[in-house]
Amino acid sequence: MKLDIPVVDMHCDVLYKMQLEPSLEFLNDSKLDVTISRLQEGKVALQTFAIYLSERLGTPRFEHVYKQLEIYDSLIEQKSYTEGLRPLRWKQDAEELRNFIYQEEWKQRNQIWSLLSLEGVDGLEGNLSYLDLIYEKGVRFIGVTWNYANWAADGILEERNGGFTNKGKALIKKCNDIGLIIDVSHLSEAGFWELTDMSEQPVIASHSNVKSICPNPRNLTDNQIRAIITLNGRIGMTFVPWFVKKEGKVTKADLLKHIDHVCALGGADHIMFGSDFDGIPQWIEGLEHPGKYPDLVELLQKHYPETLVRQFMYDNMLSFLCENLKGKP
Repeated sequence: MKLDIPVVDMHCDVLYKMQLEPSLEFLNDSKLDVTISRLQEGKVALQTFAIYLSERLGTPRFEHVYKQLEIYDSLIEQKSYTEGLRPLRWKQDAEELRNFIYQEEWKQRNQIWSLLSLEGVDGLEGNLSYLDLIYEKGVRFIGVTWNYANWAADGILEERNGGFTNKGKALIKKCNDIGLIIDVSHLSEAGFWELTDMSEQPVIASHSNVKSICPNPRNLTDNQIRAIITLNGRIGMTFVPWFVKKEGKVTKADLLKHIDHVCALGGADHIMFGSDFDGIPQWIEGLEHPGKYPDLVELLQKHYPETLVRQFMYDNMLSFLCENLKGKP
């Protein structure tokens, strides 16, 4: 029997595309992977929107970050969607969404919840007070780097593999203090270990796979996976084809090797998904946009019990949000 299961997706890059091309229409524009129509088709209950600053914008500035916050606000305010997007910011919101799913109300309504993340702190320009501002605007997850070095730390493609700067270490403390959860995807390996030593809260890898299965620098080593599990963090299996398989055609079935491996390391309760839709120029065959999520669910149910499939698709991450988001003041 085919399962009717909602989805939590912890990473997409649609905001930066809409920043570069303001004429794009979020309802159903064919130039976008992620649209309201496809989210509804894919039964996505919660979508995280990343703020990523394209190199085409020039030197990263806070005004670029703020522009994407404005674009996100405009999506929330849109009245043309059946139910629209509902922002998730607080522990109470996460608990309400979990109850919404448990009571199966999501089947009767097209309500989609949304989260905000920041992918790389370059645009904060080294000003830690901007953390308060973006938190107030709804950002709840923050990736320290993209692939290269910035004022806070080295990214995973920096050959020197440096860790955090002094100001970067202050950023870790500030994030812990105000409730911003740190995302290790794109962070250098040295930075990863500094962070896991310093952070007082769990971390996530929003969109990274398993390096021992596919040796891409952006994937996680077994020791990193174990560390995230020990911290009770979460690992987002991602649909970037070259993070799934080194070469050749990539299919949904190839993702199973990564999921199996994380489970073998004790991480069944820590798996989630972070598609990276709208951040990739190529797609896994059969996973070209969020509307294809039911096909992934159908594949998973052939290999795992229903309880695990539900954990992977939504429950692991919802429990994390309920445990780690701050309560509404």
